[in-house]
Amino acid sequence: MESLINYFESIPTLHRSVLLVGGITLFWLLEGALPLFKFKYKKWKHAWPNLFFTLTTVIVNFTLAFLLLKTADWVTLNNFGIINWLPEMPLWLYAMLGVLLLDFMGAYVAHYVEHKVEPLWRIHLVHHSDHNVDTTTANRHHPLESVIRFAFTLSGVFIIGTPIAIVFLYQSLSLVATQFTHANIKMPKTVDKILSYVFISPDMHKVHHHYKLPYTDSNYGNIFSIWDRLFGTYMERDREQIVYGIDTFPNAAGNASLKYLLKQPFQKYRLPVSDYKVPVRSKS
Repeated sequence: MESLINYFESIPTLHRSVLLVGGITLFWLLEGALPLFKFKYKKWKHAWPNLFFTLTTVIVNFTLAFLLLKTADWVTLNNFGIINWLPEMPLWLYAMLGVLLLDFMGAYVAHYVEHKVEPLWRIHLVHHSDHNVDTTTANRHHPLESVIRFAFTLSGVFIIGTPIAIVFLYQSLSLVATQFTHANIKMPKTVDKILSYVFISPDMHKVHHHYKLPYTDSNYGNIFSIWDRLFGTYMERDREQIVYGIDTFPNAAGNASLKYLLKQPFQKYRLPVSDYKVPVRSKS
């Protein structure tokens, strides 16, 4: 564990880039071999806006990374934050608790708030308006959302007191987890169900991408499912009945346009509607 912490304390930028590109590539290939839905789309054309937003997310996080470094160094130097106020514990438990709490602050709380605060929801719906959810959807976040998510993570580092090694460990796990849960892959239902007792599984997160309430407002977690189960936001739905998109923005052509998506957060708020006509697709 000490070697792992030492590695993430100074993980090279190249390694983090390989993790990002390698993850997308791996799950992209698995989607071709074990698809959950047989989308009738041009995969590269669909991926273009999503990959653009992935790039902007990287740029935002890279630009603001010095704030994470400064904050993590300060809490470590001053022994500040929740995990530093607890009794002394083994390093593995310290790291696991740090990742668990960062997942709560940086993912679950951030995600929940984005769904409940109207201006933030208008920004976040860029992520939900994808009608063909696959691994490239994982980082389909408007640049404004990337800043918002970063702010929650930064607050988490300060409140929890995590050193930079645990921050980088969390971010790496979070990256792979979100690529995995968005990937259009078909796992055995039993395996997926067992996995969901501890971690966010693909089927569990796909429920969150169903096009209408109450499913849209459920399963907010990113790595661990404990938070949804603990706070009553866990929901299930048969994966064959899931329809992607968002009921208030049903225009599939518009939701595939980068220009439209960049302007989407600035449109007038739309109340949820009961239903809309969805395209028919075949299942593998």
